[in-house]
Amino acid sequence: MNAIIFDLDGVLCHTDEYHYMAWKTIADELDIPFNRKVNDQLRGVSRMESLNLILRNSPIRYTEQEKNLLAEKKNNIYRNLLQNITSKDLAEGAWTVLEKLHTVHIPLAIGSSSKNTPLIVEKLGIGKFFDVIVDGNQISHSKPNPEVFLSAAEKLYQKPSDCLVVEDAEAGVKAAINGGFPVAGIGTAKACPDVNYPLLSLSELLTIASH
Repeated sequence: MNAIIFDLDGVLCHTDEYHYMAWKTIADELDIPFNRKVNDQLRGVSRMESLNLILRNSPIRYTEQEKNLLAEKKNNIYRNLLQNITSKDLAEGAWTVLEKLHTVHIPLAIGSSSKNTPLIVEKLGIGKFFDVIVDGNQISHSKPNPEVFLSAAEKLYQKPSDCLVVEDAEAGVKAAINGGFPVAGIGTAKACPDVNYPLLSLSELLTIASH
């Protein structure tokens, strides 16, 4: 592999609980049933798509303006929760893996649909490891559209086939496949049938990268 593109949430750090708490607050206010099973369906998709999935369980039809206000309210709750994030919220082994990959000069990128990526990266203190960061503020289509990964590969001056994507969500795996990238799956994504490298831990990337 010439380069590695990481998803952020669920791969390098775990903000699922913050997302869950924020969406639960919104759903409770709207009297819409919401639990962790519903929350799992939101992993890897955009904020508006997540909101639409939640609102499917409501008898009320919301206007686009109302949806935008709800999405903004959720994001404000989420960003307030993110203020608590530190490097302790990094996934197990993430710092060591990033440091070693950076030391051997493998180009690294983040490809995330989250518009809060800059804040999360700053809080985690991992910005120095990455040559390129592409997030939800820079793309028009969220996963499973491959735009975020294609943009990252272009900025790295690499072909998709030479960039390994690391993902934890099915939507992200599909995005990688749709873009022509080899993909490593971690967490629930390691069971996706199209994954090239099922990972039990991020440290396995060091072996893959050395080949």
